[in-house]
Amino acid sequence: MPMTKPSELRKLSLAELQKRIQDTKKELMELRFQASIGQLDKNHRISEAKREIARMMTVLSEKTKGLEAQTPRANKA
Repeated sequence: MPMTKPSELRKLSLAELQKRIQDTKKELMELRFQASIGQLDKNHRISEAKREIARMMTVLSEKTKGLEAQTPRANKA
């Protein structure tokens, strides 16, 4: 699964986002299983899947707290 940008994730509905989190968690479980039996060729996929889950969980949290409309603060000079 290719990496998804947070801006793309923010466009998804809550149900779609939860489904993607569930699917990625399932993929992570399968990757860990493959790694434990020595069949995983691309070890970096485990850390990528973890980051992807964290990214989606952050966007989900923003949506549930109603923070999606806020913009990042400008740096104070």
